Formats: sequence, C-alpha cells, structure tokens
Amino acid sequence: MTGDNGGRVCTGSRWLTPATCVAFGGAVLLAGWLGGQLVTGLIGLVVMACFGLVIAVSGRSETIRGLRGDARDERFAQIDLRATAATGLVLIVVLVVAFLVEVARGHSGNPYAWLGAIAGLTYALSVAVLRWRG
Repeated sequence: MTGDNGGRVCTGSRWLTPATCVAFGGAVLLAGWLGGQLVTGLIGLVVMACFGLVIAVSGRSETIRGLRGDARDERFAQIDLRATAATGLVLIVVLVVAFLVEVARGHSGNPYAWLGAIAGLTYALSVAVLRWRG
C-alpha cells in the first residue's frame, strides 16, 4: 500500500520483506524436500529466515528501512532504480559469458540462451512501452 506519512512515501509494512524472506525460505525447503535434498532446503530456509530477521530488527539503518519499504522516499526510489538497473546489467553480462562458455564447450548454450532472450525481449518491450506512455 502507498500512503502519505508526513511527507514520506510508505510502500508497505515493515514486516512485509521479512515475511517474504520466510516464505521464499519455505519454497526453498519444499523444493529441496521434493528433490530429495532436504538438508539443502533446510539450509535455504535458515539463511532466508535469518536474513528476514536481520531486516526486521535493524530499524535504525536508513538502508535497511529503505529495503524493508517503511521509509521510502523519492531519493531511495532513485537509488532502487539505479541498483535494479546495475543488477540487470550484471546478470545480462553473466548470461552472455555463460552462454559463450557453454557454446565453446560444445553444448547448446541453454538455458543461458533462453534467459538472455527473455532479458533482451523484456528490455526492448519495456523501452517501447515506456516511450509510448510518456
């Protein structure tokens, strides 16, 4: 939810991110259990729950509050946008390198080719939609 809170934009409860961490940890546990790797699933759950706990109890840090979503403002929205773009760029470079390594090893390059194609199509579609909208 978005609302005005004394000039600050509030995008959600301070418990949303920690709860999401625990939910993803539960998904890792379920996937590990279904795949016959229960220990890996348990480790994933513990790591995600611990990360969620750190996010929940680190209330004085502006960075943590921004990640958690309870102290977001325009400045943090710009920081988030830049961080997301940097993350996407790094992942695309990693996909291209992984694809090239797989092809050089004589393999098909999948799933890296598919992931790279999805990333490229998403970027092109996003540029087109954002240009059309504004």
